[in-house]
Amino acid sequence: MSIQTEMIGNRLKAIRAQKGLTLEDVARMTGVSKPMLGQIERGQSTPTITTLSKISTGLKVPLTSLLKEEAPEYTVANVEFDNLIEEENGMMRACSMFPYDPIRNVEIFYLELDAGCRHGSDKHMEGTEEYLLVLHGKLDMTVGGKKLTLHKQQAVRFRADLPHAYNNPYGESCGMYNLIFYPAR
Repeated sequence: MSIQTEMIGNRLKAIRAQKGLTLEDVARMTGVSKPMLGQIERGQSTPTITTLSKISTGLKVPLTSLLKEEAPEYTVANVEFDNLIEEENGMMRACSMFPYDPIRNVEIFYLELDAGCRHGSDKHMEGTEEYLLVLHGKLDMTVGGKKLTLHKQQAVRFRADLPHAYNNPYGESCGMYNLIFYPAR
């Protein structure tokens, strides 16, 4: 039995248990036979993509939920600049804390702007929202032509489908978490 086959079986069994369904229920909902579902759950059969598609459609779950391992109960992320994105001649640094997650439609960054740094951002796709949580320093923002100032331990939620800019005209760096929520596709 391959690790992939075992994982698919375990995911199917977990989803079925979570929904409180029997193998007969799943067979009726998906059009996949009860014996085949049992073989998949036991890791005795590697399902085709067509079979997986029938199962995911019938159970009303994304296909990828059958193909990837269960997420851990928690994940700890540290601000490490080994995956650094620099802009504004190195005066703005960003590192990904949690990369884009297509299930949750979110990604999370740590941003740091040196004193004197200004960064403009084009509008994102329609329906995108951003949250900024200032950890230290102070930040001036412009969102859709409106200006605001954020201080240490303040946060803002704004429509990121409008042009926006971050500006640190102050004498110290400004560090913040940036959460970007994308619309469901």
